Amino acid sequence: MRETRTGEFRQGWTVLLAATLGTMCGASPLPYNTIGSLMQPLMREFGWNAGDIMNGIMCYGLTGCVFAPIVGALADRYGARIVALWSLFAFALTFAALSLTRSLTWFYACYLLIGIVGVGSTPVTWSRAINLWFSRNRGLALGIMLTGTGLAAFILPVTTVFLIKSWGWRWTYALLALFPLALALPVAWAFMREPAAAAVSPGTDAPPPVKTGLTLAQAVRLPRFWIMMVAFLMVSVAYGGFHTNLQNMMRLKGLSSEAGALIAGGVGLAIIVGRLGTGLLVDRVWAPAAAVPLLSMPAIACAIFMSDTTSIWLIGLAAILLGGAAGAETDFISYLAGRHFGMAYYGRIYGMLYAVFAGGAAASAPIYGYVFAAHGSYTPILAIAAAMFVGGSLLLLLTGRYPTSFPVVRAA
Repeated sequence: MRETRTGEFRQGWTVLLAATLGTMCGASPLPYNTIGSLMQPLMREFGWNAGDIMNGIMCYGLTGCVFAPIVGALADRYGARIVALWSLFAFALTFAALSLTRSLTWFYACYLLIGIVGVGSTPVTWSRAINLWFSRNRGLALGIMLTGTGLAAFILPVTTVFLIKSWGWRWTYALLALFPLALALPVAWAFMREPAAAAVSPGTDAPPPVKTGLTLAQAVRLPRFWIMMVAFLMVSVAYGGFHTNLQNMMRLKGLSSEAGALIAGGVGLAIIVGRLGTGLLVDRVWAPAAAVPLLSMPAIACAIFMSDTTSIWLIGLAAILLGGAAGAETDFISYLAGRHFGMAYYGRIYGMLYAVFAGGAAASAPIYGYVFAAHGSYTPILAIAAAMFVGGSLLLLLTGRYPTSFPVVRAA
């Protein structure tokens, strides 16, 4: 078994590297981890409020919801490589175009376009390749891949604040676009591929590229599909606005923008630990049993921010708890989709689940912003979020055991 586990990483480590960097620099973490630092400069220049700015994230996320299943189907048909390469290129150009913002219309149009062209640079595409290359170590490999979002959450807030102070917010958008264009794209071009039958030598440990699994039509007829969808929607609505408004919440607690950015970077480290820890756990225990404590942790963070405390240690703890759960949530989506529905139509099925997750997170961002604008406090929405974190995690217990076999699907 040890040789088999080692063999999977020996065969697929370059693909895992490309997928990790692609996840780090893609359209999943970049908009969310920069908007908090960019909010104040945009408000000062244009007179917009927090809700106006977070509507940009909603445009991105809701459009991504629509296109995630489509991109998943394209990855199933044409492979992850071609979809990821084109998406990274188009996402970089569109993100850079935000530097030309003169109006809310342009601002929203750019984020909307990111939701269309950038979905192929998210885990919708990368996780397909990882699921094909890894079997025994699937949870750990997905966890490593998804540490890319943790690395982004660690690097981007501090980097964004530095760029804004050095060159202003317009150049910040343009320079941040180099992450997908100059870092992720060349590595993906060199290493990203799916296992082909001809590439698997006899006696090697690489899993054979057998296509087994349920169709999307078969999956949606199962209660577990809808249980997963509702559970991840609840968690994403609770989480998305919390994350994007975190730096503003910390400012309300009296922290400077630099201190807030450092703590936000700590969230990134917590995400990395959460990703790896979840990956190791789900390879060894029933995933929903691990999900309940991990996805419920942010309820404690909600309670801390609802309190009157200004302790930087408690605020830091809240951020770490939030990051730990953020490090787990997409791990569970990727892992459970593969285990419950197979790989034949993974892109389509995962795309549907990811679409709901991304849409919930995107819609959540302006909801948090508007609640704050209306009440001068995040307390009402944080109370609701705490209940959603706990309720969503408990729902996953109803998904049942993993199937032991799937129908074989012949390649078209």
